[in-house]
Amino acid sequence: MHCILSFLLSACLLFSSLLPTSEVPQEQPPAEGVTVSAPSVVLMEASTGQIIYEKDANTSLHPASITKIMTMILIFDALEEGKLALEDTVTVSEHAASMGGSQVFLEPGETQTVETMLKCISVASANDACVAMAEHICGSEQEFVNQMNQRAKGLGMQNTNFVNCCGLDVDGHMTTAYDVALMSRELITKYPQIHNYCTIWMENITHVTKKGSSEFGLTNTNKLIKQYQYATGLKTGSTSLAKYCVSATAKKDGLELIAVIMAAPDYKVRFQDATTLLNYGFGKCQVYKDENNDKLPNLSIRGGIEDTSPLVYESDFSYLDVTGADLSTITKELVLPKAADAPVKKGETAGKMVYKLNQKEIGSVNVLFETTVKKALFKDYFLKTLEQFFIL
Repeated sequence: MHCILSFLLSACLLFSSLLPTSEVPQEQPPAEGVTVSAPSVVLMEASTGQIIYEKDANTSLHPASITKIMTMILIFDALEEGKLALEDTVTVSEHAASMGGSQVFLEPGETQTVETMLKCISVASANDACVAMAEHICGSEQEFVNQMNQRAKGLGMQNTNFVNCCGLDVDGHMTTAYDVALMSRELITKYPQIHNYCTIWMENITHVTKKGSSEFGLTNTNKLIKQYQYATGLKTGSTSLAKYCVSATAKKDGLELIAVIMAAPDYKVRFQDATTLLNYGFGKCQVYKDENNDKLPNLSIRGGIEDTSPLVYESDFSYLDVTGADLSTITKELVLPKAADAPVKKGETAGKMVYKLNQKEIGSVNVLFETTVKKALFKDYFLKTLEQFFIL
């Protein structure tokens, strides 16, 4: 009997060892030396968007005032598109002035410049300034929120739904640590001038109302600006449902990181966790960047009105390494056909530049046609022949 049981046990063990390993998902081991208390965090490298560390990064949570990162993206979008200027004046409505939570106590009918409103939002996390800007740009907060959600979709923020522009707790106003990292990256890489505002520690603004003129002091809610040497921003948030959140950005030796902390139990923990992640990233990561300033050769065009087309890079190239490799050994290899057939359009892909480290491809950048070359017709060949005849 004992022998039979032993045989059955051995058979079961053998059978289980033959099962596909994909049916038994393995949890990723935690990053060495990283311990964070918050339930949901992300550490991202800004230039590549690569995740260095994550913990329940896609858990849906209330975002509190880190919502305002998207609000500021839309403000800078409007500035870039010329729909807005920093010197423009914004009039505060009854609705905007009625906002609770963190505010700078704007009064109905009061006017402030767009730049002052940006300072109020980025430094003091002012809900009243957010709503005033939303109404100024889109006519209503609801339309502004619709645009926030559209912008979020465009960034790949699949688990985000905004209901307001300031982050007050309401049903359905949710996001994730990963999505916050995505919008933080968009703000700091597309609009680096945000750092001119979110690194202000203290500054006064002036209220001018029917009651007269008075000074109001703004103090940065992000204590990392004072406490962490490499801090460059970005936004804090806290409500009863969201608890304590921060999207912390920092830069050291050209390496820019984003640490998102959500639902920390208190304000000290959120900053401690952010510092832990940022220190880990700066110790672990190095970035190779190529601005692609070298000149590319022209590419021959068959059957075109021009014999060649100049080429350009589609973009810069960035590569994040966490292994300690010697990035000076990275090589570039241009991959192009011998010629292309007309017609070709400006901006179409002609080939690519491939980057290799230790003979292994680590990425590539598309190489594009810089000009449009139309297909040659009979008259073009005739004119070209005639031109050569007269030259001869």
